[in-house]
Amino acid sequence: MNTTAPVAPASSWSVRDHAAEADESRRLHPETVSALTEAGFPRHFVPAAWGGHEGTFTELLLRTAELAEQCASTAWCAGLWAAHGRFAAYLPPEGRRDLWGTSPDVRISAAVVPPSGAAVPTPDGWLLQGEWRCVSGVTDADWLLLAVPEPEGEPGTGPLVLAVPAEAVTVLDTWNSTGLRGTGSHSVTVAPLEVPRHRAFPLTEMLRGTPGPGRARCHTVPAHLGGPAILAAPALGAARLALRAWTARAAERLGGPGSSAREVLARSSAEIDAAGLLLERAAHRADTEQGALAVAENRRDVAFVVDLLVTAVERLFRSGGAQAHDAAGELQRCWRDVHTAAAHGALRLEAAAHEYAETVLGR
Repeated sequence: MNTTAPVAPASSWSVRDHAAEADESRRLHPETVSALTEAGFPRHFVPAAWGGHEGTFTELLLRTAELAEQCASTAWCAGLWAAHGRFAAYLPPEGRRDLWGTSPDVRISAAVVPPSGAAVPTPDGWLLQGEWRCVSGVTDADWLLLAVPEPEGEPGTGPLVLAVPAEAVTVLDTWNSTGLRGTGSHSVTVAPLEVPRHRAFPLTEMLRGTPGPGRARCHTVPAHLGGPAILAAPALGAARLALRAWTARAAERLGGPGSSAREVLARSSAEIDAAGLLLERAAHRADTEQGALAVAENRRDVAFVVDLLVTAVERLFRSGGAQAHDAAGELQRCWRDVHTAAAHGALRLEAAAHEYAETVLGR
């Protein structure tokens, strides 16, 4: 198998026809799930030894944002299924074989921060049980990565991430969000389940980007250096779609040279363009740099990007007239999706500003 060939471009197929249906049904259409898999999103970060692409953050950012210009929920799931393949690279070799032994095209959902549930040590592994929230794409996942606090009786182990097959969990219908509704980010529960030791790894290794056997450079990027830009990519694509939807009806609102609609168009388009440039820089930083300063700069830039996108889309929505509030319209769906993405804890400016100031000022 040629593991270095690039995956198919997102523009080669369309999910836009299913976007409204995904929003209504709160899950992706089966054709969309198949298209994402065939396009190579789940294998993007999978180790080459298992048939994966070992791709870059820049490539994933661009493809995810492009996809979000059709459907932000689809892009959210696509980006996370790709990112979780990077996390699973921290499994021991036997655990990787369990996931990718027959194919690298394995859709992996995850709930890793904060850890939840409990894992009780057994002679061969752990007895896992508990509940985990906001597991995006879980209804179409093949495997899940679930983080638990440090197991009792194993001091110094730290929190663990355990891989479990999707059929071993119970999905609770809990995701009824304002936006990103199609992601199906439901809660899951696990009844007492035996998980072997080769299907677990320390959470701190993944968060820090610890090098190890079988891990390429893309696997050893700290979670907060590479992750935030991918989480923001759906918001960028949704903002671009909102701008197109607004512009398509702009002629009737432009008026004379002093019309406020002209300023709306100029400001919002410039903010969205600037956000895209900053995100590309953040992805390039994740592909080429390491260290605390790079992490802090990326968290700062991505949080600022999300604020820019919220501001731009809010302005478009408020000036869009009655059509903007049409429940079946793209502009209001984009408005909901951008606001929902911005609420993610990894994209909030307060925490990013605190880390940046501590890194730069030493306090």
